[in-house]
Amino acid sequence: MSQRYGLDKRTVKHYLNSYTSPVKTHRPRPVNLVADATYFGLRREDTSWCVVVLRDPRIRENLWWKFCETETTSVYREGRDYLKQLGYVIKSVTGDGFNGIRSAFLSIPYQMCQVHMERLVISGTTRKPQTEAGQVLLALTRTLPQTDSVIFNDRLIQFINKYRDFLNEKTTHHLSGEVSFTHAGVRYAYRSLVRLADHLFTYEKDKHIAKTTNSLEGYFSHLNEKIANHRGLTRFQKERVLNSTLLASTTAPSTAKLKLCYETLFQVRFFVPYA
Repeated sequence: MSQRYGLDKRTVKHYLNSYTSPVKTHRPRPVNLVADATYFGLRREDTSWCVVVLRDPRIRENLWWKFCETETTSVYREGRDYLKQLGYVIKSVTGDGFNGIRSAFLSIPYQMCQVHMERLVISGTTRKPQTEAGQVLLALTRTLPQTDSVIFNDRLIQFINKYRDFLNEKTTHHLSGEVSFTHAGVRYAYRSLVRLADHLFTYEKDKHIAKTTNSLEGYFSHLNEKIANHRGLTRFQKERVLNSTLLASTTAPSTAKLKLCYETLFQVRFFVPYA
């Protein structure tokens, strides 16, 4: 930039540091949110921080975001309250299983991201389970996108009845005398699935609810690429780059986005119920 515009490097830095982003434009309406956070820095070295984002996946608009050390219930609640004060009606929220999201949006329909559900199960079974129970559980989880709540819950009950003894099997460690579950990984995966089963098919009650957080997952990849292309930035500078990128979904909306937004709002207010 210094060469392109014939300016001293310090002058370019001054212009960049003094830049102020425009105020986000809001169009309050009923929304089905996706909520998630992406991290930067290294968690092991205690240098990590994140940006929490609430997004309307239908028109791919970022409605609210905040930079913080870690995602917490209070951060998500702050975002919820902010949008409500502006006039948004939150019809549902799709998240990754983080308890703070469900707590922050208590009494609002919650959809567990089906992709993250599979990841939780894999963390217990691995991608190539060595036990029959692990193989069956992973195969069952992978049917989520193609099945419905009735069939899935019926199959889950069959799994529990067949492998109950296996899941409850315990081992006594001779040296310490401690007792632990023999198949702790598979048991963890099974318990995670059971714990979140009631939230896996919330979308069946409202076709506008997103099954996954893929809208944000893909967008976060875009954010990380932006930061990776500008190595050496301080956290302050990274936040400014990210803020401008997050804001871009609103400051320059396409005609198609605006049309969909206003059509949705018009239908909700005057013709048909949103759910």
